[in-house]
Amino acid sequence: MSAAATRADVAPILQVEGLRTWFPVRAGVLQRPAAWVRAVDDVSFEIESGRTLALVGESGCGKTTVGRSLLRLVEPQAGRVVFEGQDLLALPRAALRPLRRRLQIVFQDPMASLDPRMRVRDLVAEGMQVHGIGADETERTERVAQLLARVQIDARHMARYAHEFSGGQRQRICIARALAVEPRLLVCDEATSALDVSIQSQVLNLLRDLQQELGLTYLFITHDLGVVRYLADRVAVMYLGQIVEQGETEELFRAPQHPYTQALLAAVPSLDPARRSAAAVVRGDVPSPAAPPPGCRFHTRCPRVFDRCRVEPPAAFATPTGESRCFLSDPTEPRARQERAS
Repeated sequence: MSAAATRADVAPILQVEGLRTWFPVRAGVLQRPAAWVRAVDDVSFEIESGRTLALVGESGCGKTTVGRSLLRLVEPQAGRVVFEGQDLLALPRAALRPLRRRLQIVFQDPMASLDPRMRVRDLVAEGMQVHGIGADETERTERVAQLLARVQIDARHMARYAHEFSGGQRQRICIARALAVEPRLLVCDEATSALDVSIQSQVLNLLRDLQQELGLTYLFITHDLGVVRYLADRVAVMYLGQIVEQGETEELFRAPQHPYTQALLAAVPSLDPARRSAAAVVRGDVPSPAAPPPGCRFHTRCPRVFDRCRVEPPAAFATPTGESRCFLSDPTEPRARQERAS
């Protein structure tokens, strides 16, 4: 059976359509919105059950806001977030509580998400108490011990505080805490970027093992393309609040279609002189998300820009590797046909 046929049999656990999250820039005595930061602006993607989608891009592109918007830790202004058949954005907050159990997040900084006054046993068991998991404290303690062992933390240390552990161990505790409520989907927001390389690889191996054991689905938010290639089944590349390209990981790495994706991959250190000489050149700085440029948002830095890019926002065009928000992927664009012919 082909990979495409296999994927067709797997239903998406999460579908995001037209997600928009803007933040007001307030000014004046009355603090009225004078402008809007378009952190997330018309983002769409889906994740199939049991698979990993990596959301990648430069710092400030909006990828963390996407993760927080899915869980409504920040409130989007528009769009749909359909998780297991229910639109999370259409639900009142009270109705979200049982769903939060199945959709958890692991943050970049474990110390910021672990209460320093609580012992590890209570940190991991907190979600179980909130959602009524476990018959009593004894059963919950036994489950905490099992979870800690699963993330390779000695259960005898559950009476310690978070500051008594290393950074890698604290992140393992955060993973155990998320797993305690038996989620279906984990949002991992730069979950390994603050760790040393050797510890990072251990945590990545742990996440991969847990996915295989428990059938977890991951949205993995990162800027590290090495991590992406190791862990992700699919990749979505963000630039200035929008997804500019997405596709299967190996296909996208082999033949990136969008000039921004090409630039990101060319910037990865390589010993191959041919690859270094073929590196795409990206000019200038990232524009402000409070005042994105007209037309294609990447046109101010794109080495292949032409007139149409400056005035018309590109749609997401189908490509051999997925889809790309670039006129060079438009089959009706004369410039694209000219480039392909040359």
